[in-house]
Amino acid sequence: MSQPFQPYTPPPEAGGAGRVVVRRGVDGYEHAGDVRNLVLQVLNGLRLPPDLIRPGDHVVLKPNWIKEWDERYPEPGHWEHVVTHPLVIETVAGWVADQLGGDGSITVCDAPQTDSSFDRIRSFCGLDDMVARLSSAYPGVRFRLLDLRPEEWHAVDGVTVSRRTLPGDPDGFVDVGLHDDSEFVDFGGLGQLYGASYDMDETNRRHAGRHHEYRLCRTPMAADVLINLPKLKTHKKVGLTCALKNLVGINGDKNWLPHHTEGTPSQGGDQFPADDLRSRTENRWMGKAKRLVNRIPFAAWLLVPAKKVARLVFGSTHDVIRSGNWYGNDTCWRMVHDLNKCLFGFDGNAVPRKEPLRYLAIVDGIVGGEGNGPMAPDPRPCGVILAGTHPVAVDAVAATLMGFDVARLPVIARAFREDRSALAPFPLSSVTVDTGEAGGPVTLDAMRDIFDFKPHFGWAGHIERAGRRHES
Repeated sequence: MSQPFQPYTPPPEAGGAGRVVVRRGVDGYEHAGDVRNLVLQVLNGLRLPPDLIRPGDHVVLKPNWIKEWDERYPEPGHWEHVVTHPLVIETVAGWVADQLGGDGSITVCDAPQTDSSFDRIRSFCGLDDMVARLSSAYPGVRFRLLDLRPEEWHAVDGVTVSRRTLPGDPDGFVDVGLHDDSEFVDFGGLGQLYGASYDMDETNRRHAGRHHEYRLCRTPMAADVLINLPKLKTHKKVGLTCALKNLVGINGDKNWLPHHTEGTPSQGGDQFPADDLRSRTENRWMGKAKRLVNRIPFAAWLLVPAKKVARLVFGSTHDVIRSGNWYGNDTCWRMVHDLNKCLFGFDGNAVPRKEPLRYLAIVDGIVGGEGNGPMAPDPRPCGVILAGTHPVAVDAVAATLMGFDVARLPVIARAFREDRSALAPFPLSSVTVDTGEAGGPVTLDAMRDIFDFKPHFGWAGHIERAGRRHES
């Protein structure tokens, strides 16, 4: 039996857990000084307690580095709408270093998509030069840049054909058992959960009955302060990716993370939205192919041409809903909530926290991503930075800015349930938005400057606010 989950409550000096600060300015990164000023305006507007960051602290910055490029957009700036921009990261890192007073350490880290190249990410984004500038400007502060993944996969046409072992988190990994506090307790899809590879048995061993566990990277779990730096983007499995979803990048084994439940709705799954013959046939034959590759890894090369044929028969993933990429996915939001419970509930030794984690979320919305997110969205210039001390409040404001209805997004709406394991210790009605305008903070309903993001096509027509629908 696990210790009861205690919802994270930010310090009262920040103006309450539901307060989020939004500032709007330039909608491109070419105006570096203006972007830096916008980030600092948001940080100053948060009214943070003076001891949030203390000399000697180890502060972790967690950006979104899901993928190294979007091949549809040529250089320059072909990655700016996909990942957290290094200009935002560097500005926050400099602000943190000032708070440390020349004594402490800052780690910038993520576990990107397994088939991404971290070498390309650091090259395209100039991350090594960023760390060098910071180290020169703040000689008393230790800076680290880490790829937390234990493996990098090589994929051909979406099929994993080989894997390369990586150093992973130098501080190791920690296994956290949520058990009774997991969102998967009594979930009807147990036994059919699909993770990140073809080994479904492993995913379902980690989530069975009242046993639910996750492997997390020790570096972010053991941080004195964690600053979450997500990108403002749509997401095919949960609707949007922001502060809550960005914690997928602190895990140490992505196959422990359930992403969807195999099968059609009548089979108890959310892999497909329909119970038609096409979906049932695809589920049966692709299931056999995945099991074959899991037993005989070399067979993955045979799956590459087979997938091309299957695309002709069953349709492209860019046009057909599969793999839980739709509004009926009842699996992925549970995993996202569980990861947040792990971070806020446990320390780097998998021991329940005695003191609340010191935490901030700062969202890069200078150029967001709409449509086929999170890996291949279209650029959406917005010119906003938003921040808060609670991820649920930040995501509620982000969704509203994007033109989405919070009540239609389970990853946010379910956080406000009135039960002991809900993420938010406050009601949705208490979320307020400080835009810096006269009159003070406003409610979500009173927000202006809504951007009307186009959702992923599996969510179109289902999550937009009234009068703002995008039909698929």
